[in-house]
Amino acid sequence: MLAVGCGLVVPTASAAPVNACAPATAAVETPAVLPVLDWSENVGYDVEGNLWVSRIYRNEVQRYDRSGTLTGSVPVEFPGAVRLGPDGLLYVVYGDSPTSALRPGGVVRFDPAAVAPTPEVFVSGLSSMPNGAAFDADGDLYIGSMGGLLRVRRDGTLDTEWNARAAVPGANGVVAQGRSLYVTANGADFGQLLRVSIDDPADRSLLARLPSPVASLPNFADDLVIAPDGILSIATLAGQLVRVDPSTGATCTVLTTQPMTALVAVPGAPDQLLASTEGGDVLRITLPH
Repeated sequence: MLAVGCGLVVPTASAAPVNACAPATAAVETPAVLPVLDWSENVGYDVEGNLWVSRIYRNEVQRYDRSGTLTGSVPVEFPGAVRLGPDGLLYVVYGDSPTSALRPGGVVRFDPAAVAPTPEVFVSGLSSMPNGAAFDADGDLYIGSMGGLLRVRRDGTLDTEWNARAAVPGANGVVAQGRSLYVTANGADFGQLLRVSIDDPADRSLLARLPSPVASLPNFADDLVIAPDGILSIATLAGQLVRVDPSTGATCTVLTTQPMTALVAVPGAPDQLLASTEGGDVLRITLPH
């Protein structure tokens, strides 16, 4: 291993491929009504099993029931990550736009079971294009933004000391596992997957660089999820589903499809993911097993 600045550790050699490298398959679960305008930026489930989709250019998150029927929507300006909170409320990042420098974003929350959910601001003033998000086991919320990682305490206040030590340029997707965060980043180098310590965010390492479908061109890493088999699955704007073994950093590209933006594990289906896309379709992905 070779250590470089800011606590970042870069692997010097590629690991052997992960075991789950057989091809995945994808089919359209929910088609876009108007391609691109229906750009689906993120996806998440509520406790009732309803699917929520961030329609970033429609400035709303839409609710679909188990049959795929659209049953409601909530106005959210440039919505990003949709995450179920430990209190059963849905938390949605807003301001996922380059205009956030002038019109800062943040996070809203609402009761997804309400007939007409009303969003309330949980945290505001985020001016560096907030996007991905994840809760840890303690209920703290982590947000990926172009300026770095941000931690929001359970009372909605920013942990400024922690955030000052978590300057990960181009942070995007975030998932938490134990005392670690896995973060996709597209700063000076696109297509990075980092492991960041929750206890000390200055302690971070480069777990993997994502393979690119075009030699010499970087791959833009978007959101990610930990699949039930423990393997990280990452969506890329090149339309690849890249799986990464968090114990070794080994990578496999198991699917190439339309540009994807985010992933969510399907409840009760350990080999299934849903993926949001730039075109607006929501895809159902069947993982190798």
